[in-house]
Amino acid sequence: MVVALIIACEVGFWVLLALGLAARYLLERRRTSVVLLLCEPVLELVLFTVTAIDLRNGAEPGWEHGLAALYIGYTVAYGHYTIRWLDGHAAHRLAGGPPPAKPPRHGRARARHEGRLWLRTLLGAAVACALLQGAVWYVGDEGDVSSLRSFQWTAVRIVGIHGLIALTYAIRPKKAPADVAGAPVDAEKETEDARR
Repeated sequence: MVVALIIACEVGFWVLLALGLAARYLLERRRTSVVLLLCEPVLELVLFTVTAIDLRNGAEPGWEHGLAALYIGYTVAYGHYTIRWLDGHAAHRLAGGPPPAKPPRHGRARARHEGRLWLRTLLGAAVACALLQGAVWYVGDEGDVSSLRSFQWTAVRIVGIHGLIALTYAIRPKKAPADVAGAPVDAEKETEDARR
């Protein structure tokens, strides 16, 4: 049941997002769009509640409960970022707005961008670990919590791997290509140009 709800929440996320953006840019109903987009967190609240009820009713803690916690953590950390990114693309494609800024590709600007993404991953893992720890305390000595603990370690490993990847951009930043005259392209200027 929890797995089906995770799938339903993911589908619901994209359906609400599509409806919200369509209401904003195709129907020009900004308030309706805001209401639809504000319904997104309700999906995570429903998933959290159902997972807690499932555990309270005596379900053995399993991988599906760990997956639910990771999903909620990911949505907390990356949900708003994803909505904002898609909103920029919808404004450009549907309302004639400026093209959305692309992430920087070179130098320190890219390293900062990757560092900010890693902080989001860290937030998502912290939320997931906190939810999983709450589930461990909730179940107590009555059940086997090894699967919940393994998902905590999964979250920690995800943070570590993403951190190593982000660190490579800081230690060895990719050099900007040379322009036609042979001078390197400034990564900061490239970012500013992309925002315009």
